[in-house]
Amino acid sequence: MPISLRACKTRIETIMEFYKCFITLFILQAIFFHPSIHAAPKNSNLFREYIGAEFNNVRFTDVPINSNVEFHFILSFGIDYTTSSSPSPTNGKFNIFWDSDNLSPSQVSSIKSDHSNVKVALSLGGDSVGNGYAYFNPSSVDSWVSNAVSSLTDIIQEYNLDGIDIDYEHFSADPDTFAKCIGQLITTLKKNGVISFASIAPFDDDQVQSHYMALWRSYGHLIDYVNFQFYAYDQGTTVSQFMKYFEEQSSNYEGGKVLASFISDGSGGLSPDNGFFTACNRLKSQQQLYGIFIWSADDSKAEGFRYEKQSQALLAIPH
Repeated sequence: MPISLRACKTRIETIMEFYKCFITLFILQAIFFHPSIHAAPKNSNLFREYIGAEFNNVRFTDVPINSNVEFHFILSFGIDYTTSSSPSPTNGKFNIFWDSDNLSPSQVSSIKSDHSNVKVALSLGGDSVGNGYAYFNPSSVDSWVSNAVSSLTDIIQEYNLDGIDIDYEHFSADPDTFAKCIGQLITTLKKNGVISFASIAPFDDDQVQSHYMALWRSYGHLIDYVNFQFYAYDQGTTVSQFMKYFEEQSSNYEGGKVLASFISDGSGGLSPDNGFFTACNRLKSQQQLYGIFIWSADDSKAEGFRYEKQSQALLAIPH
């Protein structure tokens, strides 16, 4: 049966309206839901400090806390090794290797109760255990992740912790295995509501960078901060060298919040006496001071924490 001219015109108009609606929805989706559209990181008032690795009786309450910064203590370290006199790998079953006598669950609760701006995290790995290196040494991805999720959930809940930091520095596994294990660990702990943030702590070493950059490529969207160890560069680093290093690492961990850092004993990198705070002010003027972290409260204790005070005072100044 032949279609009338009016009916044909009506069909064409209906099709046109459908395509208009489709195009409008497509444009709206592109504007509001495109995954690559992110706000660029800006200056932050985040201050972080590692604590407890050197067993010199430092306590949370020893460290000055400025109420105008976001403050993270990072317990150092939880390691998946036995606590025997000759430690051996445990495939993701973590034990406490920090000064837990002075940094106990009750002391975590107390410092968080006294200071609403304080959070406490746990760093995993570190350089050494006993008299040897602490290796990332999983038997398999699935078994390591399962053990790590279970043992860390217990520790994090016992100590009322808020996040984790990844600081493995020696590896018995390839970068892809490291990325899968750590990525799945962070994914699961966040999904389960066990942690609210995660950070990584790489430094400028080929093997270290290959592992952490593999992790970043696959799971960077789940990593909140990059605690880059700028103090692992040579002692006597200048301000201009530091700025160059910062630019390089910001490129390696593109889109990440790379924090400025120094070591309290002055043994490496750009020290506060040689211009660290000058570099921080330059970063701040460029909207790139995402925070400062220090290794470590243990070393700073003998100095009266003067650089902790100075770091927080700089961060507390409105952006």
